[in-house]
Amino acid sequence: MGNRLSKIYTRTGDDGSTGLADGNRIAKNAQRVEAMGMADELNCHIGLLIETLDSDDEMLESLRRIQHHLFDLGGEFAIPGSKVINDEHISWLENLLDELNEPLPPLKNFILPGGSPAAAQCHMARAVCRRAERVVVALSHEDSINLLARQYLNRLSDLLFVASRVLARRGGAEEILWDQKKSGM
Repeated sequence: MGNRLSKIYTRTGDDGSTGLADGNRIAKNAQRVEAMGMADELNCHIGLLIETLDSDDEMLESLRRIQHHLFDLGGEFAIPGSKVINDEHISWLENLLDELNEPLPPLKNFILPGGSPAAAQCHMARAVCRRAERVVVALSHEDSINLLARQYLNRLSDLLFVASRVLARRGGAEEILWDQKKSGM
């Protein structure tokens, strides 16, 4: 483990650069820094989702595990050439996705974000996850990355979509279906 910060401000970033975990400095607006930031932002949205759930909710343990994965993912982006996310992470997400999706009825229409505060927050996390994936794809076009990191975000966005469906149906609530007729003026 690296050094702990005893002083939060260092002034080293005042020039518009930031330090990577390997000691190199890059511009704060570099695609790699954007990917690190997206992993952090997504982790924050998952944390907010967790806070909407009851303390005995069966999704809590999985969501906390995802938070640890996302922290590791951000660390992976902070060390060029690092590979933390692996096939086991992808398999775990796919198994959880299958488990959550199995009791749900097939989709026959598009779903709007909402249904409950937890479902709406899960949709927000899904949208941020999709944005994170786009940022990581852009990073992969300019620098070498672990392609499993990109795959992880793709599966995670699918998982968050299914989790939002589960959360919207809890306690007798319903998913909000898109109705093209309501789009007209």
